[in-house]
Amino acid sequence: MIKKILILLFITIPFNSIAGEKTTTYNQELFKKAQLDGKVVIVSSWIEYCYSCASQMKVLNKAKNDFENIEYFAFDVTNREIATTFNVQYQSTILIFKNNKEVYRSIGETTEKEIYKAIRTFI
Repeated sequence: MIKKILILLFITIPFNSIAGEKTTTYNQELFKKAQLDGKVVIVSSWIEYCYSCASQMKVLNKAKNDFENIEYFAFDVTNREIATTFNVQYQSTILIFKNNKEVYRSIGETTEKEIYKAIRTFI
């Protein structure tokens, strides 16, 4: 009986609600403007059912409030146009740009400690 209930719950609960709220916020004009304004720009990639992506995005959204002079954008890695622009092939990729240059790239970092350490390096 419990097995049937668990299967029913598994089928009826949408995966994306479990994975967290993900939206594409990358916009080329805003990206360029942030760089012209001298901000450190962070870009991350995600995919719909990726739990680590949701964790990473949560930390990066928090970082927007914890650090001055940074701008954060996210995009769905299945958007080939944006993925090609940044040469990103994997979800949960973090890119950091400073002075109009990519200065940092990592895949799979999800802890606040790791992500904040990378941001502090370039602020």
